[in-house]
Amino acid sequence: MTTITFRTANLAGWLVGTALLVGLTGCMVDGSNPRMGYRTRPVVQTQATIVITDDYDYYPGYETYYSRNRHEYVYRDGNAWVRRPEPRGIAVNALLALPSVRLAFHDSPELHHNSVVRSYPKNWAPPGKGHDDKDNRKADGKSDRKAGDKRD
Repeated sequence: MTTITFRTANLAGWLVGTALLVGLTGCMVDGSNPRMGYRTRPVVQTQATIVITDDYDYYPGYETYYSRNRHEYVYRDGNAWVRRPEPRGIAVNALLALPSVRLAFHDSPELHHNSVVRSYPKNWAPPGKGHDDKDNRKADGKSDRKAGDKRD
């Protein structure tokens, strides 16, 4: 009886071992079947884009722009537009004391200069600064008359 049990145990062990061998063989990956086994992650490249909006201070008295982001002055020199670290014809401190307008362009100021000059002529000053209130009312088309005065 011992012999039969031993053979059955050998046969059972052989069957279990073969089944394990066949089962584990299916886990081997040769790379030809993409659905089986582990796959590597795809390489993803990202690119960060930073958009910097150029913003300018415009000094109408000198028709000069100052880019706060680029730290440069932009102005016309003859027929050409130039970009320099210093303004032309005036010291930086003196220019900073003059009236200025803050503008925001998504491109170069020379593309907008004609409309800027029309809006802010050389003698422009901010409302309430540099002008007498009487002059501002006359410039606005309002007269010095009081509301009850009916002079025509």
